[in-house]
Amino acid sequence: MAPPGNSQGDQLIVAGDLLRSNVTVGRFDETCTVTRTSPMDSSDLQCQITLSLSEGQITVQGVFAITGAGPGDITLAIAGGTGRFRTAHGFIHAVNSSNTETQLTVHLIR
Repeated sequence: MAPPGNSQGDQLIVAGDLLRSNVTVGRFDETCTVTRTSPMDSSDLQCQITLSLSEGQITVQGVFAITGAGPGDITLAIAGGTGRFRTAHGFIHAVNSSNTETQLTVHLIR
């Protein structure tokens, strides 16, 4: 039997709506894979995220650490995009505001 907690290769798959002032402006699809674990109840996750908006998509990726207290502040790279965002680069900063909501700030250069 495997020990409790995350194991290398475990995946987290999340999807939902993107809201701006409580109005749906798009959706997100996210897949994260555990790449490293430690005995101190912390893990590293490699994530790929797609933000789908009416003008195109923005792709985001990167690695971040989580501990027993959660992921905290996360900064990930904008890797590219499609449509109006085809030359996109920059970064997103994410802060979990609750167990079910995350505040995203998109720093987008087109």
